[in-house]
Amino acid sequence: MKISYNSETKKNLIGDTIRSLRKRRGLSQRALAAKLQLNGYDFNDLTILRIEKGTRLVTDIELRALCHFFNVTPNEMLSFDDTSTH
Repeated sequence: MKISYNSETKKNLIGDTIRSLRKRRGLSQRALAAKLQLNGYDFNDLTILRIEKGTRLVTDIELRALCHFFNVTPNEMLSFDDTSTH
């Protein structure tokens, strides 16, 4: 039985942000995955692709790794501003 966590087709909120940050640094999905692996995280190019497409859930550990790598806060990654109430 498949469990649905929400009614949206996307499974994460950060895919577009990851794609934008990655492209700004001139990295391919494979290169980003390799750099994250060097930092001790289990990412590959298919993982990055699925996150960017919104077809894969992102764990809190992965969110932290991505925020650390791109030097952004979780709020920035999730496109929340400081005045957001939700």
